[in-house]
Amino acid sequence: MNYTSKQSTTWDSTAIQELVSSQRRFFAGGHSKDLKFRKAQLLKLKKMLIEHEDAIIEVLHNDLGKHEFEAYATEIGFVLVEIDKTLAKLSKWAKPKKVKTPPFLYVATSSVQAEPYGNILIIAPWNYPVQLMIAPLIGAIAAGNTAILKPSEFAVHTSALLAKLLNTTFDANYIKVVEGAVEETQALLQEKFDYIFFTGSTKVGNIVYRAAAKHLTPVTLELGGKSPCIVDHDVQLDYTAKRIIWGKFINVGQTCIAPDYLLVDQKIMPTLIEKMQFYIHQFFGEDPQQSDALGRIINKRHFDRLIAYLEEGTIIEGGQHDREDRYIAPTLMVDFSDQAKIMQEEIFGPILPIIPYGNIKEALDLINQGEKPLALYLFTKNKNKVDMVLNQTSAGGVTINDTLMHITNAALPFGGVGASGIGAYHGQHTFDLFSHKKSVLHRSFLIEEPIRYAPYKLKRNWLRKIMDWTL
Repeated sequence: MNYTSKQSTTWDSTAIQELVSSQRRFFAGGHSKDLKFRKAQLLKLKKMLIEHEDAIIEVLHNDLGKHEFEAYATEIGFVLVEIDKTLAKLSKWAKPKKVKTPPFLYVATSSVQAEPYGNILIIAPWNYPVQLMIAPLIGAIAAGNTAILKPSEFAVHTSALLAKLLNTTFDANYIKVVEGAVEETQALLQEKFDYIFFTGSTKVGNIVYRAAAKHLTPVTLELGGKSPCIVDHDVQLDYTAKRIIWGKFINVGQTCIAPDYLLVDQKIMPTLIEKMQFYIHQFFGEDPQQSDALGRIINKRHFDRLIAYLEEGTIIEGGQHDREDRYIAPTLMVDFSDQAKIMQEEIFGPILPIIPYGNIKEALDLINQGEKPLALYLFTKNKNKVDMVLNQTSAGGVTINDTLMHITNAALPFGGVGASGIGAYHGQHTFDLFSHKKSVLHRSFLIEEPIRYAPYKLKRNWLRKIMDWTL
């Protein structure tokens, strides 16, 4: 079934202004702050996803060629687990937290209260178009906000279906999907929001950041970068090869935390390559184009960008491609210049450059020459090398002896650092992200301290003693 259709609403700047204003009025009425209301909306969202699971899987296949297993594991199931965890813990997260009160305040209590920011703008990408729009929405709802959602126009079938489902499930004054392309995104960014959550490229992230700065709007930027994967000689080679191939080629490499390049101890590089080649064939067969487990490049523009990388080095596995089918085989490459584009730009596709190193310091020096990555992977049994890598590099998140899996633990904040992003979310971290921590001091009328009032003559020594006492 084709879910693409003409939008029922033309999103010019006037229509967007009216939408933002209506959501502000709704939020001002206090409806979204009620805890029972929040839980009810999360249940509605869960019901929507479950009832339309097959349709969502279909559009993900239409846009990205995702197998139903991959679609459920990385998109639908991922957010359903997030909803369930949020529902189970929301009352606890939303409860004001008591904190210590210094003795000099005498009879008083102090607490931190989580309150919603207000009207949230969520701009989602095309590579995981369900997960990366719904996961932040879960936190926005849980924290008591309203939300306007802007899906990527590149995942055209998924965008249309999600717009239809969400706009039918929720009141537009509360949650609304705005479809469109650059013009609609620019119109949204002209408006004043209380928080902006963006997932996408560093280039567009810069544009979002500048637009938010005009209104002093806080932002979360989930970006990307060149996530390195270091392989020490002291590893379980079979598991290492299998886990790297899985992490690199899931969603045909179009994953922001996919291993972008491999740094391999030269002593084991030939053996590791042989094992990676074996698992490429085991996972995807002798003709990966016929495999239902391998997705497709999102569009021909991205296809052309990726194909240009194949000219920059030696292909030792894969390299076959079909522009009409948006197909690129899982590809391993060696022998390229440090200045080649494949080593300067985030690849975001099924091409894995492999670089040998003599000692781990060489690998760390290469990593630290670039921007801080969104993810870093290290395969080793050596604890000293784990400590060295953790202490001498900076990354949004790190997984030791696996790839991608840190994103599955909701107790771990997920986000970048430096050029790979600002802010982190998942689980309670998403609730916290969309909640302003309001400080509340509640004093009693039972007692008064005269020392703070003028005249101040001869009071400094008493003040010093009181302040020393409170330390």
